[in-house]
Amino acid sequence: MHIPNIHFNHNKTNQAELEIIDLSEVNRRNHTTHTPSQPHRVTFFMLIFIEQGSGYHWVDFKQHSFQAGSIIFVQREQVHAFDFSNNPQGKILMFTQAFLDKVHTNMRLPNYTPTHLNHLQSPILTLDDQNNRRTKTLIEEMTTEIGLEHRDPLIVMYLFCSLALLHRRLQPKENLAALSQTQSQKFARLFELLQSNFQRVRDANWYAQQLAITYKTLNQICKIATNLTAKQMIDAFTIIEIKRRLVVSNVTSQQLTYDFGFDDASNFLKYFKKETGLTPSQFQKIHTTPVL
Repeated sequence: MHIPNIHFNHNKTNQAELEIIDLSEVNRRNHTTHTPSQPHRVTFFMLIFIEQGSGYHWVDFKQHSFQAGSIIFVQREQVHAFDFSNNPQGKILMFTQAFLDKVHTNMRLPNYTPTHLNHLQSPILTLDDQNNRRTKTLIEEMTTEIGLEHRDPLIVMYLFCSLALLHRRLQPKENLAALSQTQSQKFARLFELLQSNFQRVRDANWYAQQLAITYKTLNQICKIATNLTAKQMIDAFTIIEIKRRLVVSNVTSQQLTYDFGFDDASNFLKYFKKETGLTPSQFQKIHTTPVL
C-alpha cells in the first residue's frame, strides 16, 4: 500500500503557514488524494484538539485512545490516521516549520522537537476542565484573528505561543526540552538534514560537520531535545522510516537493503534486529494496516 504524502496548502493561508479547521470538515471533505482514516504522511505539524467524542488515533504503528479534552500532537513526516467512527468533534491546527521559524524570530518559544523518536513518549495529552476551556478559548481567538480582513500575524503568533506554553507546562517534566534559540535553530536544521540524507548517511559526525558544530555539541543538543544521543536519534529516525515502509508499503528486506545503502541483506537484518529485537518479517506480521 502506498503512503500518500499530504502537503501544506500555502496558497490557502496566503503564506501565513497556519490553518485552523474543524475536525468534522476533514471527515466531510471529498478527498481525491488520500483517505484520512487510512495511513498518510504529513509534511507539516498538527495539533488536534478533541472537544467531543472518543476513539483512537493511529500514529506510527500505535493506536492511542483519545477522549473529550485530549490533545493529539502529530509531528511533520509522521504517518497517522484518523478515527471518525464515533464522529468526534474538535479543531485541527496545521502549521509549518516556516511558521515556527517566524515565531522563534519574534518571541521566545521552546522548539517543537521530534519526541516521537523516543518510544517512551506519547502523542496524547489529556486536559483537565480548566485547561480544556483555556485551550478552546485560545483556538477560538486565533480563528477570529485569522478571519479578520486586517488581521495581525503577531497577534496570531502570540496566541499560538500561549497555547503551546500552556500545553508544555502540562507535559511530564522529563519530556520538556530546554533548548536555547541557537540550539533550536541547529536542531531544526538537523531534522531537515536527516529528512534529506537518512537513507545514505547515518554518521553523526557527518551531520555535525554540515551544521558547523562539534560532535559533542550535536550530542548535547540531541540529548536535551529527545533524551537520545545523536547516534541514537539518527538510528531511531532511520528505523521508524524502515518500519513505515515495511508495514504500509509492504517493501521487501532486499529492497530496503538497497534503498538504505547497506552492503548486503545480512547487515540490514542485523541492524534492524539490534534496534527492534525483531526481524523485518516478524515486524510485518505483528503490525498490519489499521482499519479505522
